[in-house]
Amino acid sequence: MTATPPRLAVIITCWNYTAYVGEAIESVLDQKQAGCELIVIDDGSTDGSWDIICRYGIPAVRKENGGQLSACLEGLKQTTAPFILFLDADDVMEPGSIAVLLETLDDDVAKLQFSMNRIDKNGHLLPLAPLTFDDFRNRKNVMDSVLRDGTYATPPTSGNVFRRDVLDLLYEVDYDRAVDGVILFAAPFFGDIVSLSRTLVRYRVHDRNDSGLGRPLDARSLRRDLLRFEQRMTHLRHFLSSKGMDHQLVESERAYFHLERSLYLSVAEGRRISSIMLFQLLKALWRQRFSSRTRLFITLFFLLTALLPNRNARSGLAYRLKAGQRSGHGLIMAMLRVQHDGP
Repeated sequence: MTATPPRLAVIITCWNYTAYVGEAIESVLDQKQAGCELIVIDDGSTDGSWDIICRYGIPAVRKENGGQLSACLEGLKQTTAPFILFLDADDVMEPGSIAVLLETLDDDVAKLQFSMNRIDKNGHLLPLAPLTFDDFRNRKNVMDSVLRDGTYATPPTSGNVFRRDVLDLLYEVDYDRAVDGVILFAAPFFGDIVSLSRTLVRYRVHDRNDSGLGRPLDARSLRRDLLRFEQRMTHLRHFLSSKGMDHQLVESERAYFHLERSLYLSVAEGRRISSIMLFQLLKALWRQRFSSRTRLFITLFFLLTALLPNRNARSGLAYRLKAGQRSGHGLIMAMLRVQHDGP
């Protein structure tokens, strides 16, 4: 009897994560799901990660260092599974999560995303809210969000499962070493987006995260984020032109993400925030599908960022980037507290 081919492949990509990669592998193997296969790609590690990977006797490839994107593409070559989860080697799958994914995936799903708990470098849960996402299955609303803003609420790499045909776009990427770019935002044009509020992965926050979560305010990183966004939008526009929809996509500079990060960059570089920038940002904010309370909090945050001294603005932004919060009393207090704490 021929064995049924796996429906889901978990591809772990690793570069110098000897402290974490074993735990990531075990978190998949311990679930013992026949419908899922595990593949590990070592991206030229120099710290002993490959030796740890080899101990498990699982399909694995060691390649020259080329970045996350090249490692993920190598992983794709090793499987024919119709659905792919790229698990970063510093993250951990929650028990029972693969069974949930296999039960939820069907041929009309282009991308499945889910909530994530946040842990520190030692694996302890952080005193921060999980990265949470609502339960829904939708295509049109997500498409509309992408066309209007270039984005929608989506988790980092390990919080997503992609249908294989969506990943064909990765072969066109020559401007980025990361994988969680254009495929996130092109996915709703391929099929349904399924979102689960259940936490299925533990996302590790430490000083080597590339997503920006927990990262300090840094002008160089913000300039990189803006450039990446512009390049991904150019790629997305090229993709949408084949569907006759490129004219509906917002210009990069008018997108909420771009305007928000531009404000952050002004603060990081100690520049004054212009009234025009602030007006455009607030206008874009009030087009977002946040609750009225959230929009009011963020409006107050942006106004304080523009009006208070730079050190106060930097304090508020540092708090927001660390906590990954859109709003909250603590965020506002972080900005006002500096006035009493001195330089």
